[in-house]
Amino acid sequence: MNPAVGIAAVAAVSVATAVIGFYGLRISRTTGDFYVASRTVPPWWNASAIGGEYLSAASFLGVAGLILLSGTDALWYPVGYTAGYLMLLLFVAAPLRRSGAYTIPDFTEARLDSRAVRRVTSLAVVIVGWLYIVPQLHGAALTIRTTTGLPAWAGSTAVVVVVCLTVVAGGMRSITFVQAFQYWLKLTALAVPLIFILLVLAGNGSHPLAEAAANPGGADPASPYQSISLLVALLFGTLGLPHVLVRFYTNPDGHSARRTTLIVLGLLSVFYLFPTAFGLAGRLFAPDLARAGQADALVLLLPGRLVGGTAGELLSALVVAGAFAAFLSTTSGLVVSLAGVISQDVLGGSVRGFRVAALVSITVPLGLALMTDSLALAGSVGLVFAFTASTICPVLLLGIWWRGLTDVGAIAGMVTGGLLCGGAMVAGTVLGAAGTPPWLAQPAAWTVPVAFTVMVLASRATSSRVPRTITRVLTRLHTPERPLATER
Repeated sequence: MNPAVGIAAVAAVSVATAVIGFYGLRISRTTGDFYVASRTVPPWWNASAIGGEYLSAASFLGVAGLILLSGTDALWYPVGYTAGYLMLLLFVAAPLRRSGAYTIPDFTEARLDSRAVRRVTSLAVVIVGWLYIVPQLHGAALTIRTTTGLPAWAGSTAVVVVVCLTVVAGGMRSITFVQAFQYWLKLTALAVPLIFILLVLAGNGSHPLAEAAANPGGADPASPYQSISLLVALLFGTLGLPHVLVRFYTNPDGHSARRTTLIVLGLLSVFYLFPTAFGLAGRLFAPDLARAGQADALVLLLPGRLVGGTAGELLSALVVAGAFAAFLSTTSGLVVSLAGVISQDVLGGSVRGFRVAALVSITVPLGLALMTDSLALAGSVGLVFAFTASTICPVLLLGIWWRGLTDVGAIAGMVTGGLLCGGAMVAGTVLGAAGTPPWLAQPAAWTVPVAFTVMVLASRATSSRVPRTITRVLTRLHTPERPLATER
């Protein structure tokens, strides 16, 4: 790919993001605008924004790369990512919106009447956010290095600069505009090149997707344990992602939150058709990328390889723009959720505190990204889901649906799950991919049940600490709003 074309694509999407973000600044004035867009975002708009921030580097680049490497075993990733939203619809979306909280720590403190629980939840949210931002910056580094030849750090730094401009300028109100735009850009950036690729191959008498599906080949199949553990991580991890959950606070009411989740399910289902198709086509026409350790670059390189010429260059530029939109949108959502937590817990919760917290939230993962090498993008994000499923998810589910949860139980469960899953992640990093046993490589199958069990047992042992406000709080979470409230 011509480096100038790649640079132009990155510049175009960055400028578009900044312009839309500054438009949001014009109507971002209050604290509510910065934290939850004053709770006025309608379902279709909010669903597009959720799709924008949820479809990260792992979705845009990593899913196709894993399918190239592992064939049908990798299909658990798009299935799990999408099905996690069904769990959100059934168990979390509406009650969380009715809680009236700005952040996840706000919810846990109100539910358990405990500042200590708030502090532990805040720490878990910050760790999850930082762990999730790092793969986005690795993806940006990979994209810049592959398509322009510039140093890898330039991609990570570019994402940080653009995110700082949009988030610091207008907070949640600003990035809602940005992320909704970026979802449709990402969808277009995969759909249009794939259509051209299929037309070119059909003209040559080839039917790549059917041939790839019929000839899976590739790596050894995953064990049943690995598949189950991955699904546990993706299904339960989605319930605790801070940048996703904060989006439900922006809906006007619980009914709108449920509608938003239904629309998101449709948007995600459509999107994941395209990286899956890219991965299948790559298994036939670009298997050398897997051998060269460039599986995550498949989506970036395949249009230029199969279409070629000026058309191939333009299609590649569109893919690069979509990839950068993925890095920007997910990182923006994470920074907003982290800034909300850090600002409220440390800096007083003001607009100025939010802006300072946003700068802190992005600086730390930038340092981590510059000091580490990129892993397989989807695989590294899968471990973040496992950590989230072992910490934030249990306290949310039990906090919403079980009146017996106590502050001691919540802290014990989150700390246990975090230490076990975090220890498995560190051990896997030390041992390397080849030497890591499956129960460490995919720890969610045992860390999530242990976290839930510890939380329940510790709560039962301290049942006298159930808050006296429990009936009032649960009534608020589970009482539907009046019909008139949903129509306004």
